[in-house]
Amino acid sequence: MKILHLYKDYHPVLGGIENIVKWLAESQAKAGHEVTVLVASLTGQTTQETLNGVTVHKIGRLTTIASTPITPTLPLALSQYQPDIAHVHSPYPPGELLNWLLGRARFTVITYHSDVVRQQTILQFYRPFLKKVLQHADIIMPTSANYIDSSLFLQPHKDKCRVVPLGIDVSHFNVPNLPLAQNLRAPFGTPLLLFVGRLRYYKGLNTLIDAMRYIPQAKLLIVGHGPLKSELENQVNIAGLNQRVHFAGDVNDDELLAYFQAADVFVLPSNSRAEAFGIVLLEAMASGLPCVATELGTGTSWIVQHGVTGLVVPPETPELMAAAINIIITNEPLRQQLGQAARQRVETMFTKTVMTQRVLEVYNELLNSKKKQ
Repeated sequence: MKILHLYKDYHPVLGGIENIVKWLAESQAKAGHEVTVLVASLTGQTTQETLNGVTVHKIGRLTTIASTPITPTLPLALSQYQPDIAHVHSPYPPGELLNWLLGRARFTVITYHSDVVRQQTILQFYRPFLKKVLQHADIIMPTSANYIDSSLFLQPHKDKCRVVPLGIDVSHFNVPNLPLAQNLRAPFGTPLLLFVGRLRYYKGLNTLIDAMRYIPQAKLLIVGHGPLKSELENQVNIAGLNQRVHFAGDVNDDELLAYFQAADVFVLPSNSRAEAFGIVLLEAMASGLPCVATELGTGTSWIVQHGVTGLVVPPETPELMAAAINIIITNEPLRQQLGQAARQRVETMFTKTVMTQRVLEVYNELLNSKKKQ
């Protein structure tokens, strides 16, 4: 079949959605489908090339407003394609709108990665158009069951929602014990807590740092960089936690595997629906780590099953978060049990193979329904 993926960015731009689009496109091309990715260029130049069997069409970018690329020639580019499936990755207002107005695909599916959370001013203008976009879509694919019930935009369209969880390459995390992990663990000892992610407002790291006051025997490694780094470092200094909270900065993939192996518990303290799924939870669970996550009505508390693969607490509650962490780190049999269940859950439900197969099932559902008519 002819498949067109629409999103704002693509490899080598790094990001959760960018990775998902790349994995889907390449696996579909490998399966023999004709796959094109239509995205914005990082420059004003329009380019087209074939990468790993995928036609990557990047439209010249005039500027970027509110994290959204402005690409004046996108309507013309979109009109060149008449695919069987247009697969739109949302949120991406220009791509969503233009596919609705000008798209020539037989069917449109939307992977609904997240509501528009932070850009509320833009959302006030865009809200009626987004409703039309969702009405026009043939199938909407939220990434978790929770998101259907918690999103005001998805609730009217439950009948055409098909949950397609995101997936990772589990084999990447099934590696022998790395010497680097032992070296990382040696100076810190146990128990060792781990956070991985961008240091941004919705990650809730201020809550986790507050929680460390109630977990005196543990140390915390924070992997990642971001705009709140200085603010968080100041918080650590003021709280007198310099000896127990350590900022590792950005690390490469091999080092990240070692950090997962070195840790005892993974914590994702997010405080906003901007944390729509939490792929990093899958990576931690694939590494055999129990997780402590927050209840946001999104994928975080769907991935982490409370009492099965970890513990879930309300956001912005440092004492409850500390209590959950203390339960795990003071009960070794429970920690092992949660970690084993976590790895099994990822291997069963959240692999790249499961994700790509599920997406293909959705495509075929549409194509077969048309044949029957």
